[in-house]
Amino acid sequence: MQTRMTRLFGIEHPIMQGGMHYVGLAQLASAVSNAGGLGTITALTPGTPERLSAEIERCKAMTDKPFAVNLTFLPSINAPDYPSLIAAIIDGGVGIVETAGRSPQEYMNVLKGAGIRVIHKCTSVRHALKAQDIGCDAVSIDGFECGGHPGEDDIPNMILLPRAADELEIPIVASGGMSDARSLVAALALGAEGINMGTRFVATAEAPVHDNVRQAIVSANERDTRLVMRPLRNTERVLNNPAVETLLKTEVARGDALVFADIAEQVAGIYGRVMVDGETDAGAWSCGMVAGLINDVPSCATLISRIMSEAESLITDRLARLVS
Repeated sequence: MQTRMTRLFGIEHPIMQGGMHYVGLAQLASAVSNAGGLGTITALTPGTPERLSAEIERCKAMTDKPFAVNLTFLPSINAPDYPSLIAAIIDGGVGIVETAGRSPQEYMNVLKGAGIRVIHKCTSVRHALKAQDIGCDAVSIDGFECGGHPGEDDIPNMILLPRAADELEIPIVASGGMSDARSLVAALALGAEGINMGTRFVATAEAPVHDNVRQAIVSANERDTRLVMRPLRNTERVLNNPAVETLLKTEVARGDALVFADIAEQVAGIYGRVMVDGETDAGAWSCGMVAGLINDVPSCATLISRIMSEAESLITDRLARLVS
């Protein structure tokens, strides 16, 4: 299946693995790329330019296919050394960067000057139009269903994707609620050129996470996520657990007086405990509603092959019969 996404990134299948803290490492990124998708290393997990360079080299040793690096621009007083991280990406010969968080405008000249194709993650049409205006090659449209930060507009992909397709000229990749062939075919019908999967790729054999994390996702249903930090306008969709319930009670109790320090125990610095040590109740960790559609832990190759073969059957068999 060839789309504008596959042609832009030089990949076989229109499936991208999104950037995920403590998950987007070479082990997973290379497996996705080897399976014909676009794997992604998350730059802020290695954290330093030296460790990011090592992770890029590790990924290159594991695949000769294209892969991306995710660079999330955080609104932080003590911001990461983004220029040095970008230099590590360029020096490593990476040709694709997924940006997220704040606008990448400040760094577009250096990224584009190095011949890098930039896909920016957006949660609204207005932000996607801005990304197009500053020269991004594609956008990943994140619907309200997504794990992590869905923005503050609460627009699901059934509305957001066709709205974006109506407005944008650059390719759109659908993110949030994507897990299988039905997701891919629906996204294509709504105007996207492919899909970006996060939570689905956490529940794969190659994801560098504790098996407790995989099993928590497989056991969850579509009602098991919660939105936290809404009062701080930093909304995050996470898998429910006792720590999340405590966090939500604190938000209600503190009301308008809530500050981040009130919930830091349940949010800050917990990803290592969850993803590496398997303490899935340690705090709030990102998970999409799509967990309700995830029932197994395949290899990336099996997952992507299954999606593509079933998508072809959906298009050429079931949908074709409806109009024959």
